[in-house]
Amino acid sequence: MKRKVARLSESFNNIKDTNLQLVASTAREIIEDPFKYVGCSKRWKIESSYGDIGLKYRDEQTIAYVASRMPAVFSACHRVLTEVKRRIPEFSPKRVLDFGAGTGSGFWAMREVWPNSLEKVNIVEPSQSMQRAGLSLIKDLKNLPIIKSYGSLQALTQDIKTDRKHDLVIASYVLGEIPTLKDRITIVRQLWDLTQDVLVLMEPGTPHGANIISQLRSHILWMEKRKSRKLEKTPNHACKDLMTHRCGAHIVAPCPHDGACPLDNTGKYCHFVQRLQRTTTQLAYKVISQPCSSLLNG
Repeated sequence: MKRKVARLSESFNNIKDTNLQLVASTAREIIEDPFKYVGCSKRWKIESSYGDIGLKYRDEQTIAYVASRMPAVFSACHRVLTEVKRRIPEFSPKRVLDFGAGTGSGFWAMREVWPNSLEKVNIVEPSQSMQRAGLSLIKDLKNLPIIKSYGSLQALTQDIKTDRKHDLVIASYVLGEIPTLKDRITIVRQLWDLTQDVLVLMEPGTPHGANIISQLRSHILWMEKRKSRKLEKTPNHACKDLMTHRCGAHIVAPCPHDGACPLDNTGKYCHFVQRLQRTTTQLAYKVISQPCSSLLNG
């Protein structure tokens, strides 16, 4: 098991190194023109693997993930969703989308935070091994919501042509596995389009993870402000009425505002430490990580 966990950690490190090399070549031009590459990325629309760099969760990687990483991801998800409940006490999601669901850490956290409200959970997870493990872990639970699994966002959107919106959309510890900023923007735009109320983005609490969150936070706010400005110029009063209901994004956490992040260009980064009690076996595999998240309310 230690060897499997070590190989999985090495794969994650390779992803991080590859992504850091790609960021420098694409970040500036996309930030200057956020729509330049929208529509160019087809991977997540038509393919069922994370990124282009070779990490595929087969049975061996799935076993290592459950043993070493799942408890920490669950703990971070639980903390973030508890913050959603605390800051938006009236929010009680019924319909949920978990993108990059893995073995179900997000589902377990949602079930803890909102035990009586969940009615339907759509899962997007390209790894069949991860899907099987996640379903196996919950098979004996009672009063489960309707759970439907998909291998890609394309498969999800083709299946739900009507009633596409979800009260809560989660993408936890998955965007960092997507190699380029332009591809992350493409995916997050699709996730935002499927969001009715709250979008939760969560990445490891590292400078790289915080940078991913900051870039996507800025893009969604920019995109919604642009949409609002366009509708304000529309002479049709009906369109202006729709603007109040369908436009606008507001940061729920961790920022108390929708402005520019004050940590940008300071050498500091946004993160928090989430502690959890591990078994002796888990302690032998993995150290505690520091999560970074952003919650957007649409």
